[in-house]
Amino acid sequence: MPINAITPNEALSDLTRFDTIIDARSPSEHALDRLPQAENWPSLDDAQRVHIGTLYKQTNAFEAKKQGAALVARNIASHIDAHLAETPRTWRPLLYCWRGGNRSGALATVLSAIGFHVHLLTGGYKAFRAEVMAQTPVLAARLSLRVVAGATGVGKTHILHALAQAGEQVIDLEGLAKHRSSVLGLIPGTPQPSQKHFETCVWDSMRQLDPSRPVYIESESKRVGNLTVPESLITAMRASPCTHIEMALADRVDLLMSDYDFFVKDAAFFGERLDTLAALLGRQVVADWKEKACAGASAEVVAELLSRHYDPRYYESMSRNFAQFPQAKAIQVASAAPVALAAAAQAVVAAF
Repeated sequence: MPINAITPNEALSDLTRFDTIIDARSPSEHALDRLPQAENWPSLDDAQRVHIGTLYKQTNAFEAKKQGAALVARNIASHIDAHLAETPRTWRPLLYCWRGGNRSGALATVLSAIGFHVHLLTGGYKAFRAEVMAQTPVLAARLSLRVVAGATGVGKTHILHALAQAGEQVIDLEGLAKHRSSVLGLIPGTPQPSQKHFETCVWDSMRQLDPSRPVYIESESKRVGNLTVPESLITAMRASPCTHIEMALADRVDLLMSDYDFFVKDAAFFGERLDTLAALLGRQVVADWKEKACAGASAEVVAELLSRHYDPRYYESMSRNFAQFPQAKAIQVASAAPVALAAAAQAVVAAF
């Protein structure tokens, strides 16, 4: 069957028409960023790609292409054996590589010769990336954002999840960034995605939303851990109406102790994260907190962190950056219990 060339704009208009999206680049390229739900069927793995590239530069192009073709042929055979043993003829894959199409084109040629209905993304990942960057500000500008604001520990993320479970539209930036946004927001054993893949995930989240319905989002700063929120989305957030979630300090401590239980279990790790605050709060303050944490008084440390560090900076930042925060309706969360957070989510919808 003929290979169908398709532009990124055409492909992205409905990715669900393809049964499988195949990234023919190396595993490291795939890990850095990729199309949504793309599977990695590398034509050359990382070591092979380096070897062929070195051969191309240091020996000659002909020898590099000859050895490269042999490696690609073996890899394609392995992919067919691994993935297509029971695949029906009606299977419709979308293939891409970096830009020129050499790596994805080889795979596409074989799959097409078998009889599959193959689509090849013109311009490859590079063209896809350009499309994401072009579409992101357009998507952000059309959304009706509703900002869920509130100091650290009031349960904003829990409320977003409750809103999503109730059928509301949500953008969970912390979930996409795999980070809880504060200095202590690192999630052990969970690395953050690359900046490029985070941007792809944000774009993918926005493009699936109905612009005629409200979209709830947490009052994040520009950075979530090591990642930067797209400027167009931050600008839209800061101009949007807000609700202000409030919770008693003791309940906030309880919620944080539950959400960050790994700090309670590992005082040494907690201390390492506290060390990052020494320049702001002073080494003695941090040393005192670390001593308390090691003595089992983590709850007391969390309470002091909130009152002395997070809260003052949060309110100053919100007043400076979010234009409609002064008019935000306050919503009091009765406790840290799930039922209270679910009730707060309902109150957020009613407030807007």
